[in-house]
Amino acid sequence: MKLKELESCLQQVDTFEEPKILLEQYPTSAHIAACMLYTIHSTFDDIEGKLVADLGCGCGVLSIGAAMLDAGLCVGFDIDDDALGVFRRNAEEFDVCNVDLVQCDLCCVETESYAQRFDTVIMNPPFGTKHNQGIDMRFLRAALTMASTAVYSLHKTSTREHVKKKANDWGVKMEVIAELRYDLPASYKFHKKKSVDIEVDFIRFFKT
Repeated sequence: MKLKELESCLQQVDTFEEPKILLEQYPTSAHIAACMLYTIHSTFDDIEGKLVADLGCGCGVLSIGAAMLDAGLCVGFDIDDDALGVFRRNAEEFDVCNVDLVQCDLCCVETESYAQRFDTVIMNPPFGTKHNQGIDMRFLRAALTMASTAVYSLHKTSTREHVKKKANDWGVKMEVIAELRYDLPASYKFHKKKSVDIEVDFIRFFKT
């Protein structure tokens, strides 16, 4: 499957019906999702035939994209039942059967029980607002525990040095694969602008 074809398919994925601000529910655009997945697939060969986890999967755009790229199985983890309901509908509409769902709070789940159970972990974690400060690093810590090969994640460029320090503390290498502009659409009543561009790093974490 070519990149443009993947992006075109992912544009059909339904997103949050009533996004929850406390969960930082913002949709991952089809363009960013397709670019992430295509790079993971074509450059690093970390999707096809692999056991993949999608942390904070939301409505499933990354999981469904991974399924289309022939992941052996992609398991989506999310706390929100409403989002997982949309995910299930999306999976049915796209007729993908190599996806599964787990409803849990990744900040509380015993990730040791999933230790190195997945070849690859992909995620667009909450960036950590005033309400959720540090949640991005809790997601990353869980992801690193669960992955046996690599973690692919999005993080605000402004936090790069902090992320690098954490990765170093945890004994993992990180590589910034690309710098992206995350077009954040106005999803909540308090948003004054139609959209805001946020500079985001697409990062690969791996053990040496």
